[in-house]
Amino acid sequence: VRLEPYSLPQGFMWDTLDLSNAEVLKELYTLLNENYVEDDDNMFRFDYSPEFLLWALRPPGWLPQWHCGVRVSSNKKLVGFISAIPANIRIYDSVKKMVEINFLCVHKKLRSKRVAPVLIREITRRVNLEGIFQAVYTAGVVLPKPVATCRYWHRSLNPRKLVEVKFSHLSRNMTLQRTMKLYRLPDATKTSGLRPMEQKDTKAVQELINTYLKQFNLAPVMDEEEVAHWFLPRDHIIDTYVVEGSSGILTDFLSFYTLPSTVMHHPVHKSLKAAYSFYNIHTETPLLDLMNDALIIAKLKGFDVFNALDLMENKTFLEKLKFGIGDGNLQYYLYNWRCPGMESEKVGLVLQ
Repeated sequence: VRLEPYSLPQGFMWDTLDLSNAEVLKELYTLLNENYVEDDDNMFRFDYSPEFLLWALRPPGWLPQWHCGVRVSSNKKLVGFISAIPANIRIYDSVKKMVEINFLCVHKKLRSKRVAPVLIREITRRVNLEGIFQAVYTAGVVLPKPVATCRYWHRSLNPRKLVEVKFSHLSRNMTLQRTMKLYRLPDATKTSGLRPMEQKDTKAVQELINTYLKQFNLAPVMDEEEVAHWFLPRDHIIDTYVVEGSSGILTDFLSFYTLPSTVMHHPVHKSLKAAYSFYNIHTETPLLDLMNDALIIAKLKGFDVFNALDLMENKTFLEKLKFGIGDGNLQYYLYNWRCPGMESEKVGLVLQ
């Protein structure tokens, strides 16, 4: 493994980002907020909050050198970033220590400068130095050989606003009133014993998730510390609700993370509050009921839309719960691991 960093184009320099420094975190937030993933029509852009970035980028085992930034040498402006976080991933029958690569972002004005390939080579080198040689990542674009292709679906919670910002449009022969009635949800959840996850639930949630995920061909294997990190509720970041049976045993849980999008060029609405389905594990409660409760909770918390991929068992509830199919695909890729491709319902891994 090469010991020196790869060389960047003239005028740029590497910088490992110390995210415990609030100023540096704010720089990363600004870079992503202004230059990260947009929809095809340039109407919406992900708006990751600084707190969300700390949650996503500092799970158990995180390394500072895996928060890899690029700055302009002269004025030190942050113009590029890529990250890796460690994860144990099972692919078919092999469990491997891998990294998940995320937040590859290059400033819009630099897109022709071939910075992204160097970022990818450099994070690969830094991960290899730690003895890890496999990675998993997702992308909206088709590169050679995705291991799976998933599709986003969207469930309107606030149809009026979604129509106003042109996230949705009214179907033929549908008035706004009728659309609002179609998507209306009950005021209260229906599963008895449903409550927010607490620290004391961590071991039980770990057992539920690791047992449940065995049915899929690509899935994480989480230790207790990772479960605590990824699922313990954090305001405006991650919500997890467990179902506690009469005997005190946890039988199911639902979870979703918060990721607003900036609405570009709208006079009134500046942000779209989106909930993203994370991991939903059922042993006693029907998945349909669990997910209907997830929609109710998200609506009560003021979300405008609830998004879910068609992976795991999600296809069993998407149409029934009035999700509409989105227009973007999410491709799953494995680096340095050859394996057969799989259908989306065999994917048991969700990345932020």
